[in-house]
Amino acid sequence: SQLLMKDLLFDGVPVRIYLPREASAGKRRGVIFIHGGCGIFGSIRSYERTCRYIARKSDSVVVSVGYHLAPEHRYPAQTLECLAATEHFLKTAETYGVDPARVIVCGDSVGGTFTTSVCQELGHRTDLPKIRAQVLIYPFLQALNFNLPSHQKNAAVAFLTRERTVHFILKYLNKDCSLKEPILAGSHVPEDINLKYRKWINPDLIPDAFKVGYKPPLPTLFSPQVHEEVQELFEPRFSPLLAEDAVICGLPDTCIVTCEHDVLRDDGLLYKKRLEDNNIHVTWHHVQKGFH
Repeated sequence: SQLLMKDLLFDGVPVRIYLPREASAGKRRGVIFIHGGCGIFGSIRSYERTCRYIARKSDSVVVSVGYHLAPEHRYPAQTLECLAATEHFLKTAETYGVDPARVIVCGDSVGGTFTTSVCQELGHRTDLPKIRAQVLIYPFLQALNFNLPSHQKNAAVAFLTRERTVHFILKYLNKDCSLKEPILAGSHVPEDINLKYRKWINPDLIPDAFKVGYKPPLPTLFSPQVHEEVQELFEPRFSPLLAEDAVICGLPDTCIVTCEHDVLRDDGLLYKKRLEDNNIHVTWHHVQKGFH
């Protein structure tokens, strides 16, 4: 009763918009919400309660993006649709009573990945209003190293195990699932790429408090065949932690949520460090008893 909901198309992308019914003295904040589900599950409908809650509690106009799912819609269709919907809303925010200078982008899990990519793509654009902030809820941010402390600690934790993470990545990219074991071992990453990105993806960068019981993995043999099959994993659009500093320094204020019992915990910790190293203001919430 407090919200008016409309199903619309933003530049051809399905969205559901949640508008508070009560009149506002000024322009409201806007929230673009991008749902999780590994790019192959989830929908506007499955996140409706979440979006209603955000709209009511923050008195904001919320736009839930209904990007088309893989593998029927091939990568990077999902990121591009989220980008198109965000651009459309930034251009038309005032139509919905929203201040275009107070729009945030928010997402959980792979929705956090898409949020990160959208903000990286728009960071240096001068033809659009700047995104005010990004909210990343246990985001997936890199596919180079699946042997970080959080991967070891939470390898068998319910919902998103270490093995299932890579299984879903391969499903999302419509790849052969027999590639799972070599990717888990790190055989898809050549030594030069490992060396190049060690400054950003490295267990040494994780605070000691999160490394209790961690054991460095044994060296693994590089497989050129596996590497050739999964080139997408090395694109910043897929692994946003690989974006160059020139991109990172253009990002908005950021809120990162990590959970202790989550294989993706360290992705969030590593991105937090990268943002702070580039003087981006970061608010960090760690849910000690939380899981993915």
